[in-house]
Amino acid sequence: MAKSKTGGLDFEAAMAELEGLVDRMETGDLSLEETLKQFERGVTLTRECQEALKQAEQKVQILSGTGDNAEPENFAATDA
Repeated sequence: MAKSKTGGLDFEAAMAELEGLVDRMETGDLSLEETLKQFERGVTLTRECQEALKQAEQKVQILSGTGDNAEPENFAATDA
């Protein structure tokens, strides 16, 4: 599976694994111990996904100039 710079799974792989975990847990066929292991892995994946989304949001804000420190930019009117 693809890895991010932080060593975790990339967002899409983490989401796919998380969806698989949820599907397996919803069947009710797992033991309590296995369900807890799957839940713990799901929490880790959720945090990785949240961090990836946070970083993406920050990058979009920086690129679009809509962050907390962004200021309006004056454009000079030009005649075409």
